[in-house]
Amino acid sequence: MSYSTSKITTVADCDLLLAWAAKEKADLNFKKLSEERLTNNYSTASIEIDAELQAVLTEITATETIIAALPAGNSKEDAVKKKIRLEYKKFLLENRKESYGIVALLEKELDLTKVTLELTEIDTFTAAITTRKAAL
Repeated sequence: MSYSTSKITTVADCDLLLAWAAKEKADLNFKKLSEERLTNNYSTASIEIDAELQAVLTEITATETIIAALPAGNSKEDAVKKKIRLEYKKFLLENRKESYGIVALLEKELDLTKVTLELTEIDTFTAAITTRKAAL
């Protein structure tokens, strides 16, 4: 974007704008650091959740096979209880996947990209103001 720097008439206005831009940049750098950490955490979490969910699904399938093969009795009841616990664990993992899965990771990556672009624009703004200040 082209800024209307030609309308700035004093060095003091340039200094004020540069101070404001420096504060904005510091805030954005902090936000970028936070977004980088969140993105890294989401990346790790999404992989772990997917792996754990696959393991639970495999275990549910195996437990269903065992239940089908067992005669009525304590062993079969224990296997049914185990399956219920596994299905609950699956439910919890699927809920976590919504909050920390690949979709959430992509949202965090977008947030990080937006902050990076804002930082680039602050640098462009600062350069334009600095150039105008030198011209005054």
